[in-house]
Amino acid sequence: MQRTDHALLSPSLGSRKTLTSFHFGTPGASPKIYIQASLHAEELPGMLAAYHLRPMLEAAEAAGQIAGEIILVPVSNPIGLSQRVDHKPMGRFELDTSENFNRHYPDFAKAVLPQIQGQLGADPQANVRVVRKAMSEHLAAWIPQTELQSMRKTLLTLSHDADIVLDLHCDCEAVMHFYCEESCWPQLAPIAHFMGSRAILLAKDSGGGPIDESLSGVWWRMAEALKAQGVNHPLPQGCCSTTIELRGEADVTYTYATQDAQAIFSYLEHIGVLQTGNRPEVPAPLCQPTPLAGSETLRATGPGVVTFSATPGQLMKAGDLVAEVIDPIEGTVQKVCAGVDGVLYARIRDRYVTAGCELGKIAGAIPFRTGPLLGD
Repeated sequence: MQRTDHALLSPSLGSRKTLTSFHFGTPGASPKIYIQASLHAEELPGMLAAYHLRPMLEAAEAAGQIAGEIILVPVSNPIGLSQRVDHKPMGRFELDTSENFNRHYPDFAKAVLPQIQGQLGADPQANVRVVRKAMSEHLAAWIPQTELQSMRKTLLTLSHDADIVLDLHCDCEAVMHFYCEESCWPQLAPIAHFMGSRAILLAKDSGGGPIDESLSGVWWRMAEALKAQGVNHPLPQGCCSTTIELRGEADVTYTYATQDAQAIFSYLEHIGVLQTGNRPEVPAPLCQPTPLAGSETLRATGPGVVTFSATPGQLMKAGDLVAEVIDPIEGTVQKVCAGVDGVLYARIRDRYVTAGCELGKIAGAIPFRTGPLLGD
C-alpha cells in the first residue's frame, strides 16, 4: 500500500489542506477501481466504511491477491470537513462560493472530443485508451484558481481513468440507495445487490455535473456525438460510476461500516479484482431499479413542526400519509401524502421546516419529472 498526500491550493496565508489517497495493487494496471468517501463532508458513514475496508485491502495486497489497481480516498473533501458555523458542520456547500461540492464537474466529452477526432479506429480498447489520454492531458492543462478547483482536479486526476468508481455518500435519514447512470447499470447491478440497496435511481443525465456522471457520462456522450457525426468506431462504456447512499447521517456505527466494507470487498472479489479464491454469488435484489425522473420529492406548503407517520424503507401508496406539519400558533395541521406508489427511501432529519422545505423522497416507477433531477 502506498499513501500519497496531495496538497491543495492554499486559499489564505499560512493555511493549506491536504487530500490523502491510498493505492493498492499495481499502478496503471487494469482493471482500476476508485473508491472515495464523504465528498459531502458531513456525510460520515463512508469514512467509517473506508476505515474498515483499508486493512482488508492491505491484507489482500500482502497476499498478492489484487489483480489491477485500487485507489481509496477515505476523506475526499478536507475543505468541507473543516467548515463549521455555530458549532454545526457545513460540508455540502463551499462557504466561499456557495457551490455544492458534488456539482460543477467538467463535461469531458465536450472538452476532449475535438482532440480525439481522427484518432479512433476499429479496436474498442484502443479507443478507450485514446479518450483517457485526452482526459489526462485536459486535466494536466487545467490550472486551478481556487482551493475548491484544486480539490476537484485532484479527485478527477485520481479517478478519470478508472474502470469502476464508487462514490460513498449518505442522505439525512434513509435506507441504502443508489444513483446510477443508465449506461452503467448492467455492470453495477451486482454492487447494488451486495450492498442491499432498497432503492436504485437510474438516469441518463441527472443534471448539475456530479463527479460520478462527469466520469461515466463522457463515454455515452462521446459515443452519441460520434454517431451523430457519422463516425462508427466502437467506444465502450470506459467507466462505470455510481453514487452509493449509505443510509442516513446518523448511521455511523461499526456494525453498518463493517457490513458495508465487507459488501464492497465481496463485490471486488465477484468481479475478479480481488483474487482470494472466493467468488461470492450476487445476493438476490431487494428492489428493482426505478427512474430518477419518477422520484417524488415531498415538500411542505407552509411552516411548522414536522411529525412523520412513515419511516424510511416503508412502501407507500399514493394518498398514504407521510408527515404532518403543525402550526402551533394557528392550531392547523398540514397533511403531506404520497403522490406516487413506491418506497420512501429518504426523509429529512430536521423537525421544523419553513414553507417549501423538502420532507422526503419516494422512488416511483413512472417518470414524470424533467430538467435537473438532483437536489441542491
